[in-house]
Amino acid sequence: MKLLESRVICLAVFMVLAGAPLLVAVSEVHTNPLNRDPLVREAYQHFYNLDYVGAVERFQHFHALHPGDPQATDLLLNVELFQELYRQDLLDTTFYATDGFLTGRHATQEDPKARDRILGLADEAIHEADWRLSRNSNDVNALFARGWARSLKTTYLAMVERKFGAAFRLAIAAKDDCQRVLELDPDYIDAKLIVGVYEYVVGALPLPFKLLIGFVGMTGSKTKGLEMLRDDGNRGVITSVEARTVIALFLRREGRYAEAIEVVRSLKTQYPHDYLFCLEEANLRKDAGEGMRAVDAYREIVTDGEKPGYFVDPRLQLAYFGLGDALRGQRQYSEAAEAYERAANTADVGPELKIRSLLAGGQCRDLGGERKLAIQDYQEAIDAGPDTTRADQARKYLRNPYRGR
Repeated sequence: MKLLESRVICLAVFMVLAGAPLLVAVSEVHTNPLNRDPLVREAYQHFYNLDYVGAVERFQHFHALHPGDPQATDLLLNVELFQELYRQDLLDTTFYATDGFLTGRHATQEDPKARDRILGLADEAIHEADWRLSRNSNDVNALFARGWARSLKTTYLAMVERKFGAAFRLAIAAKDDCQRVLELDPDYIDAKLIVGVYEYVVGALPLPFKLLIGFVGMTGSKTKGLEMLRDDGNRGVITSVEARTVIALFLRREGRYAEAIEVVRSLKTQYPHDYLFCLEEANLRKDAGEGMRAVDAYREIVTDGEKPGYFVDPRLQLAYFGLGDALRGQRQYSEAAEAYERAANTADVGPELKIRSLLAGGQCRDLGGERKLAIQDYQEAIDAGPDTTRADQARKYLRNPYRGR
């Protein structure tokens, strides 16, 4: 029960952290003054464009200028974490649009040095916030910084190391910190992010399921959660983009694609060279059943990605995978298989996406009557991740061709 419960809460935190923060200077909203520092704003401009190297360099400098401040540590932690998740192809929300990523055995390629930096910064920020709270338990800036650090650490533990038990405990603690912030200062809008997601997710669970997984005494409201997220999306200082991103993901999970596309297009309009926002619009058009319009959107991303300087470090394997899905939906199986195989054979593809792509490519080869090529894809999927759930599926299709069920 505890494991399943932890996965549900972790899902909430993952969706919170799916996008990059937006800095909005709104005078009536309360925030840590560090969030408005010109160097922070400059660093986030690099972050918005997925220039993680440039963002890390600036946040490292800012961190050095503010020793012992948990918010400065969080800012560096945030960009270090997203840089690593992007490297592992874990920032495509297609991975989270269903609950499949919470189950089964998945392949990750943990970088020990990146892990040590991320977990070290998280522990540093939590320790710094604890020190301040030991002197003033109502320090809202310290409470928010601790909640943010806990949520970022949760994301790494669950998405990369898949330690759901530890992640569950941190996720609840992060929610409690942010809830306390709002009790002390209702105008600390950024704190509505984690609390709003918690409200929505718990409110969305049917009563029998709540009883089954032990959500006794835990209440939530989808309406209240969305209200909090929309307020954060409109007025948040460092979490506006995250709030809008999670709103789009919730709408996507509910099949409200037109509304989700509208939200994502607002983000894309602000940051037209943010590769992930462009990718998300294409993903939504695919899920909405827009057929060849989705295919064209993915192909446009690939074309733009090949233009020098248009995107910073575009992970084109993500676009190729989406293109494969869109073509598969149009029953263009040979072309879909080619797109999946392009994704799998991209030089810097993450291990999980490589296996997913090869399995999907093999399925499309089978559907297109190209059995020999299907066998090749299945075997490569097994070789890339022999101990994964998808490798088990590939072994099944080596024995019997995939027939679409």
